[in-house]
Amino acid sequence: MKSENLYEFTYGTVEVKAKLPQGHGLWPACGEIDIMEYVGKTPHEIHTTLHTPASFGQSVNTNVETIGDIEEGFHVYKTNWSKDAIKFYIDDQLVYTFSPEEKDKKNYPFNKPFFIILNMAIGGYFGGPDVDDSIFPQEFIIDYVKVYQ
Repeated sequence: MKSENLYEFTYGTVEVKAKLPQGHGLWPACGEIDIMEYVGKTPHEIHTTLHTPASFGQSVNTNVETIGDIEEGFHVYKTNWSKDAIKFYIDDQLVYTFSPEEKDKKNYPFNKPFFIILNMAIGGYFGGPDVDDSIFPQEFIIDYVKVYQ
């Protein structure tokens, strides 16, 4: 799902309730202010990442949270995005805050409209490269997406 040219916004809270797929080679993600990235080859880990020109390719603005039951049932992934900071939550627990001292175009390019992407990638650099075909079929189930401004 992609809201580009349909719904774009600057600042607010985005909340996604989802149930993750499981298996080596899967890679569901939610955007480039990455509210949540789960990589099947590293079970129980949720990545929250911000991609900026200052850290292109290295994703140094990241947090990895280990949650033993993250693959079980639905969980809520949320970000609160303001002109000063971006905060990430999993099931209402704050897991990462990004607020660089210098907020220029290279360190904090998050002052313009963004759109939402919800996807499940298979393979690729982050998720693979090898994919365990025995895991299919799999589902990345989205219960809801909410945006508050």
